This record gives sequence, C-alpha cells and structure tokens, in this order.
Amino acid sequence: MPPLRSTGPGPEAERPGYAGRYRLEECLGSGGMGVVHLATSASGLRLAIKIVHASIATDPEFRARFRQEVSAARRVSGAFTAPVVDADPDAGLPWMATLFIPGDTLSERVKRNGALTVAEVRRLGAGLAEALRDIHRAGVVHRDLKPSNVLLAADGPKVIDFGISRPVDSDLRTETGRLIGSPPYMAPEQFQRPREVGPAADVFAMGAVLAHAATGRGPFDSDSPYLVAYQVVHNEPDLTGVPDELLPVVRRCLTKDPDERPSPAEVMEMLRQPATAPLIPAQREPDRRERIPEHSSPADAARPVSRPEPGTASGGTVAPRRGRRSRLVLAAAVGTLLIATGAALATGTLFPDDERPAAHRQPSGRADFTPWATRLGTGSGTPPACTATADALYCVTGTGLTARLDPADGAVVWRRALGRPSGAPPTVSGGLLHLVTGHRLQALDLGTGAARWSADTAGSSAVRHSAGTTLLVGSEGAVRALDSATGRKLWERGVGGVGTQWVAGDQRTLYAVTPAPDGSATTIRAVAADDGRSLWSARADGDLRPVAAGDDALHLLSLNADQLTDAVVRLDTRTRSAHRVPLPLRIDQAEATESAGTVFVYGAGGMLLAVDTRPTTKAADAVRWQQDTAVSRPSRPVAAEGRLCFTAPDGRLLATDARTGAPLGQTRPRSAARPDRVVAELAEPVVVGGRVYGSAPDGTVFGVDGRHPEDW
Repeated sequence: MPPLRSTGPGPEAERPGYAGRYRLEECLGSGGMGVVHLATSASGLRLAIKIVHASIATDPEFRARFRQEVSAARRVSGAFTAPVVDADPDAGLPWMATLFIPGDTLSERVKRNGALTVAEVRRLGAGLAEALRDIHRAGVVHRDLKPSNVLLAADGPKVIDFGISRPVDSDLRTETGRLIGSPPYMAPEQFQRPREVGPAADVFAMGAVLAHAATGRGPFDSDSPYLVAYQVVHNEPDLTGVPDELLPVVRRCLTKDPDERPSPAEVMEMLRQPATAPLIPAQREPDRRERIPEHSSPADAARPVSRPEPGTASGGTVAPRRGRRSRLVLAAAVGTLLIATGAALATGTLFPDDERPAAHRQPSGRADFTPWATRLGTGSGTPPACTATADALYCVTGTGLTARLDPADGAVVWRRALGRPSGAPPTVSGGLLHLVTGHRLQALDLGTGAARWSADTAGSSAVRHSAGTTLLVGSEGAVRALDSATGRKLWERGVGGVGTQWVAGDQRTLYAVTPAPDGSATTIRAVAADDGRSLWSARADGDLRPVAAGDDALHLLSLNADQLTDAVVRLDTRTRSAHRVPLPLRIDQAEATESAGTVFVYGAGGMLLAVDTRPTTKAADAVRWQQDTAVSRPSRPVAAEGRLCFTAPDGRLLATDARTGAPLGQTRPRSAARPDRVVAELAEPVVVGGRVYGSAPDGTVFGVDGRHPEDW
C-alpha cells in the first residue's frame, strides 16, 4: 500500500491506538476507504498499516472487498509489491499491515518534478511489466493500476493497493452499477464487460501510466469521468508529447482489443535498454524437435492411431531429447551459489544445449527410458489433465479431446472428441475411464475409447470416485451412487448437508466431511460404498477439508477465519481420535498430499512444508522441513519413491526430495502461446513405475525418468 503523505489532520488520522498488537505511530495519509499509519513490529520492521474508516467498516460489501484485498495482496507478495506482514479483516476496524517501503508514488514524483526522462520511463515500464507478469502468474488481475498505485522505491517500482483486484477465475465482487476503478486508467472492457476483465486490462492501464510518466498527463484526461469513459471506449488516446522511441509500446498497450495488446513479457522486451544496460539472459528456445504440429481434426475421433516406432517424431510425438542436469542440484551442493543463479533457475536453464559443459550433460548409462513429449492441446493455456493405469496414460484437453497414450513413448493409441470437460479430472474407476463433459458423465472403454454408459450430472456440484463407486454429489447434500462399471444406481440419500466434501478410503469405504456453518467444528462420516450405510461418525474441532484417506487414518487441512490453512489434522479411523499439528505459518490456497503419514502442504506463495502427523512425534519435530520454492501457484503435489513432484504455471515439472525438501530438478518451461494467459488450475503430474508424466499450458503431455530428476 502507498506510504501516503498526510494532506492534513482528520478525526481518523488523529486517533491514537493499536491495530492488533501494533502501536500506531505517525499518520502517513488518509483516503476514501481508510487511513495509513506507520508502525513498528516487535522485531523492528517498519510497517504501513491500513485501517478502514469506521463509517464503512460495518458495510458487508466493503468488508468482503477488503477481505479480497488482503487475499490478493498475500497471493502476490514478492519483489514487486509491498509484502503483507499481518492482517485482521474481521476486526471492528479491519486492518492490513505491509512492509513500509520509503519512496514517492509516481503521481507525487510527476506532480513535483514533471515528466520522467526516456531512460526513466524505460526502467519504470520494464519494472511494471515484470511486476504484472508475476501478479498475473499468481492468478490476480489488479484492475486499478494508476500513478498513485505505483511506488518508486530505491530498488525499482512497486505495485500497491489491491483493493479491487480479484482472482482471474472468480466472480466480480462488487455491487451492480457501481463504477470500480479509476476511469483514466481503465481498459475499455472494464466499462463494457466488467465480468470478463482479464490480465490484458492491466496492460492497458500500464500504457496509460507510462504515457502519464512521459508527459505529465494521461492519454484520456477530462474533468468528467463519463467523458473519460466515452474516450477510453471510442477515441484514440492523446499521446502528444510521448517521445518517439516510447510510442510503439505505449500505442500497443492502449489498443482497444484486449487480444491485440502485448503480454508483460513482450513489454519487457520492447523496453529493453540499449547495450549499456545490464544484460538479461534470454530464455532458451525450445528444442526444434519439440516444435510439433497440433493434433489432427476432431473428425478423427474414436479411431485407432498408428503407432510410430519409439523415439520417432511422427504421429505428434517428439523425438527423444537428452535431459539436462538441473542447476538446482548444483545450487544445493554449493549453497551460496543459489542466490547468484536464482534468475537463471527461474527460466529453467543456465546454458543453451549446445554450450553446456560436458560435465552437465546427461550420463550415458540411462537409456532405459527416453523422455518424450506429445502435443494434444492447442496451446491456449489450459494444460491437459491426465490419469494413468500401469500400462496406459489417459488425458483430456481443455477443448474436450480425450486420448490414450502409450506411457513408454507418448504414442497416441486412440482419441475421441467428447466436448469441453467440466468438473472432476478424468478418473479410472470400475475398469472404465470416467470424465464429465457439459452435464454428462461419460464412461469409456479403456482399450478402445468407445462409450460404455453415461449419466446426467445436472444438479450435481461434484463427482467423486472410489475404486468401484461413482458419487454424484448435490450442493445440498443429496448423493446418488452409481456402479462405476455399469452405471447402475446403487443407492441415493442425503448425507452431511451443505458444504460436504467426499474422499475415498479403501474399496469399501467413503468419507463425508461436513464443516459447521460457523467453522467451529467438522463432522466426519464413514459411509459404505456399496449401499450408503453410515458406518460411524466423529467430530473434530475446526473448519476441516479432506486431503486423503489411508488404511488407518484420514488426513485433513484446518482453515482459519481467513480461509488460510493453519494446521494439519490426522483422524484415526479406528479410535476416531483427532491429532492436530499447528503450522508455523498460515498457508493461502493450500494444496496437499499424503504419503506414509507425512502430509506435504503447498501454498500459493510458494512455501512447501512436510508435516509428520503421527501422534508419537514430538510437537517440536512435527514440521520436518519447510522450503520456499518460488513457484507462486503450483499444482497439487504428488509423492512417490521418496520424491515430491509438482507443476508450475509456466509448464515446468519440478521434483523435491521428500525427506529433506532439497530441490532435485526441473524441466524446461512450456508456456502457453500467450504468456499473459493465466492458468486457472494446474493438473497434477502422474507418477507410475518410476516415471513422471506432466502436462503444460502449451498443450503438451510429456514423460521423464522420475528416478533421475537431476537430468530433466
């Protein structure tokens, strides 16, 4: 948030006191929504604390927006924002504390000193583009980028104030008819189609901010916000005074059509300084052998595909490519080298393939499995979702192409076009492949892809599977259970009520997890898969979400009032006793997996923790390790053979040592055709027989040797 300079005392600004445990010091400024105070933490950190005005603190709509602001700011905390230190959106006067960053806002700087020089605008634009790239990768659209929300810190610009930002895939949380944003810096679609606003709107705002920085005024200035709105939608921007060398990038950013605007990465490239500036290593181009044609027309659906010889590039399969030794391993060995090589690791490479020293090439004795990649999707940004049996890989693309691949070489065995998928990812249950398209659950033959049966899912909010049972779960707790092999109805009844989540246990048992409306406790019910009988029920403290069920325990995540994960809970399914392990930090948008009693928890900020849930483990030793992976929005992690695998939004597959948390390796990025397209949900990797199969936003499915991630 901006360290605003006070323009004069007001009743709120003069009120002394505390925000939580922080004593408020001088007032930094006051705005329409709240007051910003300087404060100091117990450890000496200088903080900027935003406190909501009492007059609007009782407004439920505003409280919802403020909670959204806190969540968004937490998601994007990093090098280009003011990191969130603490917050309490439920306090009488809601507040949020961020690290205080000294410096003027761009608005203050231009007002005091006039327009920036061309070199200064270049640096500003490159910094803003890099900030937006990271913000969008975190799945957030800012929607209010303007000069007063750009802080000119000593180490580069910071984007602040996420008061109206939102996740890309969320509903717009605003009142009907209310203008949300600052009109001179809003994109046309924010006036025309506010519920369809995406990352490109922030690029438009960046263009207007750069024009303001270069000229001292905006490209759509007017005393009337209604006239500004008309100009933004219908008129060309007034770029008089923008230096010629900056005009191309500013014009492209201000294009009316969102699809025609550049991505933040393209803006960074367009604003790259001349040769005298520090050199930024370019990302390595993909291997030419991996530039493969997209799949053939859906008209080819449901026909067997001729299999190429292993290692060939025909049939949409990539020719084998030798792995490269990950620099993460070298960093772990050398330690301090990690800092120096961090930027190169983020792009997945330090050396082009042809320039890599011989010591970093894949050893020659590992040819029992040759890495492969097959393109199924269109590269629009939605990774294929896959599942596997011992001898086959089944994948579904965002457009509805369903295919069986040979896990040995990626050859397509059969494919079918079934329509756009929705709901649960593909699942093998009852000896058939299950997937939901539209409002139909489809069950396909594993060998041929032929349809065996289907069921109407209208009115079902979720589809869940055990080994032989399929559940169609309604939002009010009504459950219809089908035989996964035949589609025959097994039973139908109400279980749990609103908010119930299901997870499969063994072949005979399903678990229904129902939090109380106030989040104070959760009821867990064991249900017989064959007839829906209630086997037992238990109650545990807290708002709990199921992770996984094993032979003797059900593992759950505990969420606090801010919907942040604060503990892992192990429920013994024999004694019904609950063992709670508090986490040392709160995890936003947590994903988790369980292996041999250890729950691996991953958060949106990139933090990964290993939690030993056995009651015999000492409390001080329960969190075995925690690591910051720098992957902002990962997939759900998958544990196998002492390793933890997960995918990143740019298509990288990463591996971590499950015992220590040490990074083991990563594949190269496989981004979508448009890097600014944010992936709403990442498909988790699949691990079978020592091999790991991932999918990426460019539409590829790929396989690597899971035993040697250092060679990825």
